[in-house]
Amino acid sequence: MSNDIIDVEPDERAESLKAIGWVSYILHLIVAVGAVMPGAQPGVALLIVALVIDLVKKSDAEGTWQASHFAWRIRTVLWAGVLYVVTTPLWLLFFFPGWIAWGLISIWFLYRIVRGMVSMNKGQAVDG
Repeated sequence: MSNDIIDVEPDERAESLKAIGWVSYILHLIVAVGAVMPGAQPGVALLIVALVIDLVKKSDAEGTWQASHFAWRIRTVLWAGVLYVVTTPLWLLFFFPGWIAWGLISIWFLYRIVRGMVSMNKGQAVDG
């Protein structure tokens, strides 16, 4: 009998990562909905938890369709963060343009999370 670790098939690994993916997507969704609804800000803590989960588990998904979901969520958070930071001066100089910019970023963020959830629910990689 060998002491080698038997590698799980990519499809089995992808399925086993679904629960982690759903937890991450739900945390992202809570943050995304909170960002779109005025006064319903759940805070960045949930977003950071979801991002850490994705960063830690991303390597487990390599070679599976789930890898695209981990990359999708990580890219979404990073891009949203950069866009929020870049548009922060609009809030400081003019309230209305800042509100519009952050509203558009929040809607984009929500769209990306829902799109990813739909793809994962179908058991498909998310493209883009």
